[in-house]
Amino acid sequence: MKSFQNQLTPAQEQRLCALDAWHCALENCALRMDCPDAYHEELLRQADEMDRQGIVNWEEWRDLRLEADAAYSRAVAGGDYHSVVSR
Repeated sequence: MKSFQNQLTPAQEQRLCALDAWHCALENCALRMDCPDAYHEELLRQADEMDRQGIVNWEEWRDLRLEADAAYSRAVAGGDYHSVVSR
């Protein structure tokens, strides 16, 4: 399968890895449930770092932060616990 090797530029690969790491942090249920504040801070930190490095533009940075804020709001409202109870 060598035809699919080196299809991305280093900048594209860096962007994909950074966004993947951010989404992995977003889906970190254990941290979200144990410490919503640390969860939110980590999402914001990663978004700010991607902005600082020029990996995302202003609109993407804003969208990541808005998504982090929404996830935090769901976490402090007990969204993870409500879904477990209703099962």
